[in-house]
Parts: sequence; C-alpha cells; structure tokens
Amino acid sequence: MVNLEWYRTFKAVYQTGSLTAASKMLFISQPNVSQHLSALEAHIGKQLFERKPKLVPTDYGKLFYTQVVEPLEKLENVEADFRYFCITKQLPNIHIGAVKEYFQAVVAKRISDVPANIITEFGLTKDLLRRLQKGDLDFLIATQLTEEKNIIYEPILREQFLIVSSPDLDIKPFKNFLKKKTLDEAESWLLKQQWFAYSSDLPVIRRFWLENFRKRPAIKPQFIIPDMQTILQAISCGNGVTITADYMVKEGIKKGELKEVWRGNVPASNTLYLAYDNTRMASDRVKIVRNLLQL
Repeated sequence: MVNLEWYRTFKAVYQTGSLTAASKMLFISQPNVSQHLSALEAHIGKQLFERKPKLVPTDYGKLFYTQVVEPLEKLENVEADFRYFCITKQLPNIHIGAVKEYFQAVVAKRISDVPANIITEFGLTKDLLRRLQKGDLDFLIATQLTEEKNIIYEPILREQFLIVSSPDLDIKPFKNFLKKKTLDEAESWLLKQQWFAYSSDLPVIRRFWLENFRKRPAIKPQFIIPDMQTILQAISCGNGVTITADYMVKEGIKKGELKEVWRGNVPASNTLYLAYDNTRMASDRVKIVRNLLQL
C-alpha cells in the first residue's frame, strides 16, 4: 500500500535536488528520505531520479511531479489551515444529550452562535442519563429529576401540556360541554376524535387525563409517531388531535396552522432541566451551555 509520506518526500527531493536538503525540509533523517524514495520507485516500477552528485529527475520523474504536486500542495494547505484554526480558535468540544423536540423547537435557533463544537445526541432521558454518568455526554437536557451522585440539575423551562387540533376541527360542541361543566360529555367528545400519540403507552396523554378526568384515558390512537414535530405537521395538514407542550405549538397556533382545544381545568406541566456532573465539567463549558439555553 502506498504511503503518503513517500509522495511528500519525492516532492521535497524534486524541489531541492538533494537528499540532505530534503531531509532538513521534512525534519527527518537522510536515510529515511532515501528509503522513502526507493520505496516509491519500487511501488510505481519507474526510476524517478538519476543518482548523480545532484539528483536529476528522469523524464518519468518530471511527468510524475506534474501529476502529484498540485494535489499534494492542496492537501498541505488544508493541513495548515486546520492547524491554524485549532491553534487560534481552540473551540471546546461539548457533547449534549437532549430530547429531540425541545432541541428542534428551541435550541436549534440559537446554536450557530455558540463558541464551541457541539455534538448532539437525541434519546430518552433515562437512556441519556446513563451515558452522562459514564462520561459519554457532557450535558443532558432532561425531562425529569433523579437522585444521582454528583449530578447537578438546573431548571430550564416549565412546559405546560395542552390539547391541539387541526385548524378546521369544529370544537364548539366540546367548548359547550365545558361551559355546562359536563366533563363526562366533554371526555366522550374527545374520545371520538382521531388521536395522534408519541408512543403506545401514552405518557403525556395519560398524565393530562389523570389530572383532569381522574382516570386513565380510554384512547386507542390511530397514529403512533415517535416524533412530535411530525405529528404536529400531520395534524396541521389534515385531521386529528394530540397533547403536546405549549412551547412546541405557540407559533403554529399564532399562524393558524394549529388550534388550541383545551389546557385543562387542572394544568398538567413538567420542568426541563440542564443536567451535568459537577466533578467533571469545567465552569467555562457550563457557562457556554447556560448561555445557549439562556439560563
């Protein structure tokens, strides 16, 4: 297999005409220069230089030089630019785990201004927390608190859940039931709608139902899609209802792409947290992520 250093050595020898001068240019020993050159000639099966008091390129050597010099110089320029960037910028690498919906709706709008290299991983809080504990993640945007040693939790946002629907859905009957305080009829109306859910165990829907109807929901979703942005897009373009966080639908409701149905008589809410291990994380990185989340 050809070695890139053989090409760099060939270029240096061609330009200096000397093994000694090439070794000084490359900061390697003269025997290594000679070895690289011989290996390259053996690999391509052609003599590149005549061994005289000064090395003189053969006709094939001249042709070979014209073929390799431009790509080699481009590669050297890339290497120099990257080294300069790393030395002058010295941007820290920050590995963040997050719930996808919050990251898409809130963080993505601000991320291009962050003075860091951000590596993002999406998933469930329980799974990402294990990676945080192992040191695979630097920070976690978590949907719940847990009692873990050395893990700091800083509140980011309090999300409130609400029922939203397609903009064309007639919700007047439902509003009349609420006005009459006939919750059984209001629940029956909701159960007849076309439901979208994030997962089959209905965690958010179940919580909202327990808060407002004091029982589990008798809902069998027609569509289960593990991405809330996709659910909201489907509802805005067609028919259906779902329960989601207020920050995700604020703009859609304002633009008329979604309709707010009900926030519940008893608000169902949850707090998002920034989690990190205070024994491992430097204060400057914590500051960068706090600024990103506007804490």
